[in-house]
Amino acid sequence: MRRILITNARIVNEGNAFYADILIEGQFIKKIEGTISDVQADEVIDASGLWALPGLIDDQVHFREPGLTHKGDLFTESRAAVAGGVTSFMEMPNTVPNALTQDLLEQKYHAASQKSLANYSFFMGASNDNLEEVLKTDGRHVCGVKIFMGSSTGNMLVDDGKTLEGLFSKVPLLIATHCEDEATIRKNTAEYRKKYGEDVPIECHPLIRSEEACYKSSSFAVELAKKYNTRLHILHISTAKELSLFRNDIPLEEKRITAEACIHHLWFSDEDYREKGTLIKWNPAVKKASDRDAIFQAVLDGRIDVVATDHAPHTRQEKENTYFKAPSGGPLVQHSLVAMMEMYHRGKITPEQIVEKMCHNPAKMFKIDRRGYIREGYYADLVLVHPEDRWTVRPDNILYKCGWSPFEGQEFKSKVHHTIVSGNWSYRNGRIHEGALGERLAFLVDE
Repeated sequence: MRRILITNARIVNEGNAFYADILIEGQFIKKIEGTISDVQADEVIDASGLWALPGLIDDQVHFREPGLTHKGDLFTESRAAVAGGVTSFMEMPNTVPNALTQDLLEQKYHAASQKSLANYSFFMGASNDNLEEVLKTDGRHVCGVKIFMGSSTGNMLVDDGKTLEGLFSKVPLLIATHCEDEATIRKNTAEYRKKYGEDVPIECHPLIRSEEACYKSSSFAVELAKKYNTRLHILHISTAKELSLFRNDIPLEEKRITAEACIHHLWFSDEDYREKGTLIKWNPAVKKASDRDAIFQAVLDGRIDVVATDHAPHTRQEKENTYFKAPSGGPLVQHSLVAMMEMYHRGKITPEQIVEKMCHNPAKMFKIDRRGYIREGYYADLVLVHPEDRWTVRPDNILYKCGWSPFEGQEFKSKVHHTIVSGNWSYRNGRIHEGALGERLAFLVDE
């Protein structure tokens, strides 16, 4: 069984930072000790100057396969993920065709088993008419059920009250929601179209997909979850107002309602539309600086439980369009860790908190089997990051299939040097190792 010994690493894990060696045997972490000198290893890596973190778990990505692979695919986007220190991802069902049946869902798993460099899971999709299929989902092998309570690709807007009641009352798995009230958005769209025609300025995006639209939908989802004791996870919170819906007075393990913040809502504000234009057009929209700052505070105080990306690539040609024609979404998975490390350098968050929100908490929330921590007996999903290795995002180092990033031109102070997925090197000093593939995530379910 192949052994890798990592020496002299500064391990950041479970609220602590300390120096130790890590012995990997096969897929698993065999030993963590101050100095490991009594073993024969096939490879020894001197990690002096590097921080060893658990591999990041991104609970919301859109890797576009099948059907939209001109934007991205499971190989290209997982390649970008491991280059950014993301060793596991959970992908959304609004591909083409939408993952609304168990057969279509399993086809995505099969595709990932052939080409994903990172570990993977896929959400089962809900629509207004597939409750019977949703209830067949096996929670041991599927991360959860996704409900778009706002417009999406294909037949995935769930706006029928009876259907929502059925899903929230009957689905035993975690339900993840995109919360924006469609009626409010349509009303706002009509008003701004009347004012500007087809030339609506991008600065109007957060006014069309407004605070009201977000809160109305999020509060309704929380109401349903409380009514039926549903395990609810609300994705990409974008407003300060929504934060009142979430608790920080109980441990994460006891929460039935949790929330996610995304990198773009922690980094950008409506002041950036002038420079970035439709490149930072997301749903929900990037809103005011006061919203951004409140969301960041909620990450720190525990009302927001995880930080992810909502990685959603489109081609530059698609994005560089007029407001209504430019699709929402952008690529982020390669740059999420270094963006949060930049926040550390600015004194806004500690490395221990970054690991908690991007590694430990996703593993806890989804009850992922033996991942998200640096522990003996756990899978060896690790990222070695240099905290002081400056680099600038440029087209020649962007690995997304779409070839662009909203961070293009940004200098980051920290850099990912190595990524290990399930005991195998996937990324080393700028080079992708394509020989080893990721694995399907497994989940611990209550009997």
